[in-house]
Amino acid sequence: MHACPQRPRGAPLLPLHDLLAVLCGSLVGFSLALIGGGGSILATPLLLYVVGLHDPHRAIGTSALAVSANAFANLIPHARAGHVRWRAAFAFAVAGVVGAYLGSSLGKMMDGRLLLVLFALLMLTIALLMLRRRRVHDGAAYPHRNMFFRLGIAGFGAGGLAGFFGIGGGFLIVPGLVFASGMGMIEAIGTSLFCVGAFGLTAALNYAASGWVAWPIAWEFIAGGIAGGWLGAWSAQKLSKLRGALAVLFATVIAAVACFMLAKSLLP
Repeated sequence: MHACPQRPRGAPLLPLHDLLAVLCGSLVGFSLALIGGGGSILATPLLLYVVGLHDPHRAIGTSALAVSANAFANLIPHARAGHVRWRAAFAFAVAGVVGAYLGSSLGKMMDGRLLLVLFALLMLTIALLMLRRRRVHDGAAYPHRNMFFRLGIAGFGAGGLAGFFGIGGGFLIVPGLVFASGMGMIEAIGTSLFCVGAFGLTAALNYAASGWVAWPIAWEFIAGGIAGGWLGAWSAQKLSKLRGALAVLFATVIAAVACFMLAKSLLP
């Protein structure tokens, strides 16, 4: 009988990049659950500059898979609470999947440095949007006339952008659902998770076909994201009075990371 291989004395339980992938995934999941958006935009820079995936395309493909898995995981409690408008979700997602495939195909053809510059500019835009007050919609206008046509147009555009950058795109999907269908904000947030998952999975499979998904790191990132999401959901109740200030702080962090990415990409 062969003896089981022994771990060398003093060796770490996990290699450093594995541990960093779990921790970074936890940070993204925590922030998403705590303040309700913006967290997935940090997945790609964390994979690039902390975990150590130096290829922009590989980081985007891996990020897209992690974003998709976490969106589907977080969809479950919203679906149980009745916050998902399924007909609108499928209409938006079908058009968005086409856009996500085309967007991710275009992203794969882009030069990596240019892609990171555009990604950083998108991060600055999201940071500004997070600082604006969101108008509350009660859903009284649901459903709009020509709802499915409008959902198709909005879904294609949001999916294209999400696929191009390998992001969740919730900052576009939520207002797109409200504008196209007239649903309430809580239903738009729940419905958006189905769309985020579908768009991210489409982009991830497209990148995976070119070998640009780091599968082991993706699973570690996903596991960390789910754990961080549970902790963030629990903290959201405890810190509800501070969520506005936390959103401002998080937007500032996104803007700072965007400036760092621009400097790294543009300066020799």
